[in-house]
Amino acid sequence: MPSVAEKSTSVNSLASQFPVTLPIPTPTSNSTLLSIKDVQREEDLLRNPSSFRAWWTAIHTTKESFNAQVKAERRENLPDATTKLLGPLATPLARHSLQCLTYLYEAAIVQFPGSFKLWKSYLQMRMSYVLGRQIIKKRAGGRKKLPEMKDALEDEKEDLESWEDGLDGVVGWEEWRSLVATYERALMWLPKLPRLWIMYTSLFFHPMCPSVISHTHARRTFDRALRTLPPSLHSRIWVRYLLWAETKGGSTTVTVYRRYLAVDPTVTEHYTSILLSPVDSVPRPLEAAKLLLSLARKASRGEYVSPEGKSPYQILGDFLDIVEQFSDEVGLDVDATIESNEANAKADAEALEKDGQPTSTEGQLIRRDGPPGADGKPTPAHDEDEDPLSPRKINIERIVHKDGLEVYKDQAGRLWTGLATYWIKRGEFDRAKSTFEAGIATVLTIRDFTQIFDAYAEFCESLINAMMESLENPDEDDEDEDVKETERELDVRMKEFEALMDRRPFLVNDVLLRRNSNDVQEWEKRVALWGEDDEKVAETYTKALETINPRKATANLHRLYVNFAKFYEEGGASGSAEPDLDSARKILEKATKVNFKAVEDLADIWCEWSEMELRHENYDEAVRVMQRAAAIPKNTKISYHDHSLPVQARLFKSLKLWSFYVDLEESIGTVESTKAVYDKIMDLKIANAQVIVNYAGFLEENQYWEDSFKVYERGTEVFTFPISFEIWNIYLSKFVKRYGGSKLERARDLFEQALEKCPPKSCKPLFLMYGQLEEDYGLAKRAMTIYERATQVVADDDKFEMYTIYIAKATANYGLPATRPIFERALEVLPDKQTAEMCLRFAALERKLGEIDRARAIYAHASQFCDPRVNPKFWQEWNSFEIETGSEDTFREMLRIKRSVQAQFNTEASYLAAQTLSAKQN
Repeated sequence: MPSVAEKSTSVNSLASQFPVTLPIPTPTSNSTLLSIKDVQREEDLLRNPSSFRAWWTAIHTTKESFNAQVKAERRENLPDATTKLLGPLATPLARHSLQCLTYLYEAAIVQFPGSFKLWKSYLQMRMSYVLGRQIIKKRAGGRKKLPEMKDALEDEKEDLESWEDGLDGVVGWEEWRSLVATYERALMWLPKLPRLWIMYTSLFFHPMCPSVISHTHARRTFDRALRTLPPSLHSRIWVRYLLWAETKGGSTTVTVYRRYLAVDPTVTEHYTSILLSPVDSVPRPLEAAKLLLSLARKASRGEYVSPEGKSPYQILGDFLDIVEQFSDEVGLDVDATIESNEANAKADAEALEKDGQPTSTEGQLIRRDGPPGADGKPTPAHDEDEDPLSPRKINIERIVHKDGLEVYKDQAGRLWTGLATYWIKRGEFDRAKSTFEAGIATVLTIRDFTQIFDAYAEFCESLINAMMESLENPDEDDEDEDVKETERELDVRMKEFEALMDRRPFLVNDVLLRRNSNDVQEWEKRVALWGEDDEKVAETYTKALETINPRKATANLHRLYVNFAKFYEEGGASGSAEPDLDSARKILEKATKVNFKAVEDLADIWCEWSEMELRHENYDEAVRVMQRAAAIPKNTKISYHDHSLPVQARLFKSLKLWSFYVDLEESIGTVESTKAVYDKIMDLKIANAQVIVNYAGFLEENQYWEDSFKVYERGTEVFTFPISFEIWNIYLSKFVKRYGGSKLERARDLFEQALEKCPPKSCKPLFLMYGQLEEDYGLAKRAMTIYERATQVVADDDKFEMYTIYIAKATANYGLPATRPIFERALEVLPDKQTAEMCLRFAALERKLGEIDRARAIYAHASQFCDPRVNPKFWQEWNSFEIETGSEDTFREMLRIKRSVQAQFNTEASYLAAQTLSAKQN
């Protein structure tokens, strides 16, 4: 291997070949620049020095000639180290071509110093020899004309120039410096063209660029570009400036980004990510946290919109992530936090006393809102929590409470767990525990509670596991006292963890009750959680009844009073104590004065009170309770549904209360007292049909027949059909069963009254009952008249059945011939489908009577309603009839009619659909 001295000698020998282009090569200084072939070109250029085309043609001809020669030249004889260090200038031919082209370009520029086209071509040629071959990247689609800086940075990073086989910065330092000097001369002539500046700055991204050029000189060049170009073109320079700053890292990145953020804060989020993961320096989490906090506050005020589409809460979440990751570098410790909280509380109190504006932060004087800004709004007061240049750390607790919990109440779980994680990372376990407890005690949703509780439990488990591992693998330096102290602390932590798990149902219940303190069901669950702890159960019931607002309570508030009373009645939850009826009565008495949402709830209270007295055999007291509840006021015109009145004023119209009262009187009272209660119900006009039936049934049981019939009549007067139909039905059946034919005229009047207002769909049973009465106790002729009326009055759906009954009754009373006119009327009235069925019965009657021709005529009449494919039964029966009784002519006539009917139905779409349906069913 070559020694260090030999390597140094070889590098120096290579470096001695440069610069190739400085001083600018001319034929006088370098005799090899021109050959005999170039004489004619030089003479043409001397004759036409002001012809741009001549210069451009000469340059391109020479460039193509040298390119062909360089491609044809082989580099096999050159060592790899030389090729790697010198790149495109590794061969003498390449260096000679660079000198010749430089001579031509420089001579052309003397004639045309302000030609951008010439300068650009010249600089690209020089870059190709120094920087190497440029790699052209393929792009899909076009670029936005004026993209946001965030998008512009991403696009520019993808499109940044890259090269192969460049000239080494140490060996070719002089050539690099010559290229920079050429750019400086170009910019002296064309300072306002952004393309030249962009080409110039591309040098600084080259991996072989000398550090002298790529650091301080690059920064100054970017600054000169910004000072020279108009503001409308600054964005094109800033994109490369920021990317260059990112590659350098350290204070350079911070300084450049701070300058740009003063103009455009949209890349602040991108900057914070750079601060947390810099290229070659330590992270700056405090500055990143303050920047994100400032953005979160501005976004919540509507002064900032995230280019990444983040909401204000998401930006605050990023701030919390930094706080959790870099807790020691960003936030205050416990003592400093407590002092800061006290100072803030004192300052806020003083501000409220004065004019409602805070006058200090962290106990220090601050500047109030300044003069109006450009938008007319006052500039915000200076806050060190948002100042990235301030080294003071942040009070994380105050930020989470003020900017998090007060603003984003629906994200309390994430905020509380973030704050607790901050204290855990700092090793302040007691503070973290108190934070978890405070969060659990304030959240309002199960989602937030679950998030906090799971994090709390995981924290306790990890702490216990760490202690157990330390006991299993003690250090050699640990003393016995330290081990015992750890064991005691472990026992305490284990007990706290078990207590936390046992408290979980109660904590969940607390969350639900905080969300809605008027939720009766959650209070009942709270009672159930205490089990047989009578003291806690009684305390919970008392607190629930004091807390709940009756007008805002959920369903079944009255059950809470009832269950509380049963708690005392049954001797506590376990039943081990003595029953305390007096306390139960006091609770129920208190419940009767509560203005519930519904009257039925108050009625339930009175009914439960009376039932309690019945369970303890205090029958008189039970009746007295119901008498108190059912007391009728002087003004009985109060509306039951008037919710502007308290439920106590409307209680006397509660049917539920009266139903229980009347059941109580039927059970333990007298007939007269029961009748009095029923009469009160009727007088208040709150009785329903069931009450009418029950009242009448009660009177029947006690042999008050006429009184029961009067009750039925009152019910039929009060109610209309269809409700009164059931009352009439029961009334008439009871009356007929009681008197039979002894009071026939009265029974007929009752039936006529019932049928007078009865709708057609309900009168069929009454007609049948009426006709049966006449058959059993009256005249058959009247019965037939009733059936005749029924066929005319009943609904269409019931007429076929009514005619069937009528025909059967007429046959039984007068014989078969008497039914012919009935059949004829039925055929006129019934619909087509039922007409066909009635025709079959009519034809069967005529066959029994020997009237074959009449039967055939009836079959012919019915055939027009029967499609052969839908009603094959009819045609089979007619076919059998003709076989048994007809002749060949009549049979042919039947077939003719069948074909004509089938043709008729084939032409009607409705019948075609009917045929399809019938085929599917079959």
